[in-house]
Amino acid sequence: MANGALLPKLQTGKRKTAIARVNLKPGTGQIVVNGRAIEQFFGREVLRIIVRQPLDHVNLSTHYDITASVRGGGPTGQAGAIRHGISRALCELDPNLRPQLKRGGFLTRDARKKERKKYGQRGARARFQFSKR
Repeated sequence: MANGALLPKLQTGKRKTAIARVNLKPGTGQIVVNGRAIEQFFGREVLRIIVRQPLDHVNLSTHYDITASVRGGGPTGQAGAIRHGISRALCELDPNLRPQLKRGGFLTRDARKKERKKYGQRGARARFQFSKR
């Protein structure tokens, strides 16, 4: 796809409290996150693999350059948000990829968040220590 008019606008991906804005353009497979190469931004290889999963799933890892800006959350949530944004951008770019990405579970927004601490307890589920005697 050499025509820039056919490219999607910024797509948003979310995970926990992290929000990523992802832009795809034809290229060589370079991924830039917050102005830094993915190797510099994510120190752990597992997080880099998470970001690349949707591209590898549809065999397009060397076809697009990705620019992402992400804020909020921690490294794992940010990687998941970028993955979600890439998946949504790929769907907008080529609707035929939707069933394949849907089967892989990349389009589903992971709604799990940290559960709040409850009053009268030590944490979300943990109680204070109880002593009968």
